[in-house]
Amino acid sequence: MSQRTVYDKLWDSHLVKQNEDGSALLYIDRHILHEVTSPQAFEGLRLAGRKPWRLDTNLATPDHNISTDPNERAAGVAGIPDDTSRIQVQTLDDNCDHFGIKEFKMNEMGQGIVHVMGPELGATMPGLTVVCGDSHTATHGALACLAHGIGTSEVEHVLASQCLVTKKMKNMRVTVEGVLGVGVTPKDVVLAIIAEIGTAGGNGHAIEFAGSVFRDMSIEGRMTVCNMAIEAGARVGLVAVDEKTVDYCRGRKFMPKGEMFDKAAEYWRTLISDADAVFDTEVQMNGSEIAPQVSWGTSPEMVVPVTGNIPRVEDQTDAVKQKGVERALEYMGLEGGAPISSVAVDRVFIGSCTNSRIEDMRAAASVVKGHTVSKSIKQALVVPGSQMVKEQAEAEGLDKVFIQAGLDWREPGCSMCLAMNADKLGAGEHCASTSNRNFEGRQGNGGRTHLMSPEMAAAAAITGHIVDVREFTGDQS
Repeated sequence: MSQRTVYDKLWDSHLVKQNEDGSALLYIDRHILHEVTSPQAFEGLRLAGRKPWRLDTNLATPDHNISTDPNERAAGVAGIPDDTSRIQVQTLDDNCDHFGIKEFKMNEMGQGIVHVMGPELGATMPGLTVVCGDSHTATHGALACLAHGIGTSEVEHVLASQCLVTKKMKNMRVTVEGVLGVGVTPKDVVLAIIAEIGTAGGNGHAIEFAGSVFRDMSIEGRMTVCNMAIEAGARVGLVAVDEKTVDYCRGRKFMPKGEMFDKAAEYWRTLISDADAVFDTEVQMNGSEIAPQVSWGTSPEMVVPVTGNIPRVEDQTDAVKQKGVERALEYMGLEGGAPISSVAVDRVFIGSCTNSRIEDMRAAASVVKGHTVSKSIKQALVVPGSQMVKEQAEAEGLDKVFIQAGLDWREPGCSMCLAMNADKLGAGEHCASTSNRNFEGRQGNGGRTHLMSPEMAAAAAITGHIVDVREFTGDQS
């Protein structure tokens, strides 16, 4: 059977039943749980007198509500300062203990942000269907998985039946050819894509990222891109299998071993789109034209190159866009037409499921090494995405680089990506953030988020304002 995309192949191999109304029943291989969307699902199981259909397909960890402060973390769950957050984490622990689900608890090795620890433990592997009650589950698609977020009622359904009622999406291919310039990262690539197609560009689609830029990209870089497929309007982002995928998977905790790994890899290598595969939508871009990107507004599509200017209301030809730009400028406290590099930042956040992996830590450390955080910066957080990332970063001495430069080295968790824990922005504060969303209030009530790469955020910490990281490399071509 030819003319199939990677998404088609993953769908076909997991389809249990196709209904006449367009809905379908899809088998789920891996279900990852955290403390935010699981309590009601577990309670639903209890009320119905049900048990999880398969225990070994489920994996849990706390990430959204936990404290990243080392002193608070040392006290365990009891050290979480917010009552609601503490109850949610304790409830996850209790539910996993009660139902027999494997959980990597708060300070255990293996704990981390769900979209970081899943792949690094090998719980995510090519060819699987992967779901989690979190929209950025698309991250796992970097390993050629059919991975996406689900709602709380669906979490209960998957626990109880190992299946999901869903509908097939359309296929979109985003092809980026060329060679990225110095200082241009996977985060810049995906921000440029979103700026090009808009936050609704991928609506109803599964996006496959293709072309030389993604072939040259590391697996961790591909995770950054797939993570933000959601911000492009898609529910699924994925990259076809290549030898980088196979090499990344080899030797991880939950991966097959020995001969079984070789057999699995043989199948994984078939997870590429056929040469004659049909895509409903095609997008092509030139990677060599992408510069470091930064968001200026309150939507991930409100992005400009770091060398550019903040848009002006009067330059918008569409009335709806005029209102959107006007509202965003007012919320962000910015002046249209000003250079984006003129924006001062109050806080810096390097972390989140988008950019908290070991490569991100190394990249940020390479920028701040030998420098000192600007005195105008109130706080600069560096938050590893998992206990394993933290351990590796400390083994490489990256923590010392950050601390010597004046950044705050934290414990793993979602941290300042969203206002669900103690790490928050104050009203009116601007943040150079490596996270994925810059909505109003996302990082704290009245907080103003500027999305960028780890390197760009590190450079902003040093200068106290948005700055072209290439000034630190001597290459602004």
